[in-house]
Amino acid sequence: MLHDILLTQKREIDARLADAFIPRTSAPNPAAADLIRVITGPRRAGKSSYAAHLAAHANDEPFGYANFDDERLASLDDYDALLAAIDALYDKPRLIFFDEIQNLPHWELFANRIHRAKRRLILTGSNAHLLGSELATHLTGRHLTLPLLPFSFREYLDAKGAGSAASRTQNETVELCRAYATEGGFPEVVLKDISRDDYLKTLLQAVLFKDIVGRYRIRATRALGDMVTFLLSNSGSEYSYSTLAGILGSRGDHTVRKYLGYLEQTFLLFSVTRFSWKVREQAAFNKKAYAMDNGLACAAGFRFSAGIGKLYENMVAIACHRRQLNGASRLFFWKNAQQEEVDFVQQTGGRVTALIQVCADATAPKTREREMRSLLKASRELRCDNLLLLTETESGEETLNWHGMKGKVTLKPISRWLLEND
Repeated sequence: MLHDILLTQKREIDARLADAFIPRTSAPNPAAADLIRVITGPRRAGKSSYAAHLAAHANDEPFGYANFDDERLASLDDYDALLAAIDALYDKPRLIFFDEIQNLPHWELFANRIHRAKRRLILTGSNAHLLGSELATHLTGRHLTLPLLPFSFREYLDAKGAGSAASRTQNETVELCRAYATEGGFPEVVLKDISRDDYLKTLLQAVLFKDIVGRYRIRATRALGDMVTFLLSNSGSEYSYSTLAGILGSRGDHTVRKYLGYLEQTFLLFSVTRFSWKVREQAAFNKKAYAMDNGLACAAGFRFSAGIGKLYENMVAIACHRRQLNGASRLFFWKNAQQEEVDFVQQTGGRVTALIQVCADATAPKTREREMRSLLKASRELRCDNLLLLTETESGEETLNWHGMKGKVTLKPISRWLLEND
């Protein structure tokens, strides 16, 4: 029985390797093959395909494979039998790829034992908390985490066969950027002729009920659904624990924090903290929630009618968050007592390295003044002179002087910035 399950899975992974593969330029380059490589990210973001190609190019030998997102392995308790079946089917492979490893009880102990036996491992998982806590406890110093999100804009263009920037007009690039803003980057949505909304709504339900409700035994399923719909519908807006508690029908924020943690751990959304030099103030401020994929937000929450500006903001947030996951910088937003805001603050080490405003169209004088005035004020407070205003089409620089505050703002098309920050 175990042999037959693994043989069926082998055929599935062989078929996946035979399919066309979009190089994941947004993924970090895993150079240390002697470490356990752990690929984390949302369901259906392409982790299995990426890991399979990673394994296929790791050596010239076949690699072993088992997928634990399979109900036939749900009751597996004899790990030695599993390993023996893999050895028999793949002729004792030195490299083994375990898919959705978090579904296997005590997987970290099993992985540790295999690694101590001088085998190499590639693991994928769709729960950041489970993987993170167990890796930190049992695999300290012996693993490399590789976050993989849905397609970046560059990967989206590759999947669409859009060619190089030199082969496209500016209007064509803008139209592709608008399409990416609503379609998102889940590979099957981009590559296959399927109903985007139906697919993404089904995916959302799978994450909610399989990865959250089932795993954490949540009874208030409707309240959880209302909460995720609210957050996706208000992507980029501030939220408070009291507001979310009202949606859940809860008087305290303990349940809110717990549910919000589940949504973040399963990569449905992520939160951005308001910047302060004081950690205690950061914890007290409201946060903003962003969808991990624009298409998911459009299918389950806000629509295009909510404004292309909000969709562009979410795209830039995802790109900045990807950098944060890869350890390149930390992400915040800025707001002062006058309620003036800067969308994104990037911090590297202890220094603020970039202030970014996102505005689809900043040609209206009042809009332009508001966006740039906030950048100047944040620049003075945070001691950062790298000021960016991202719009659909504008490029260049503007030098500003506002009541003694001086600064130079770089204007750049959102599409170009996304490609530069892949």
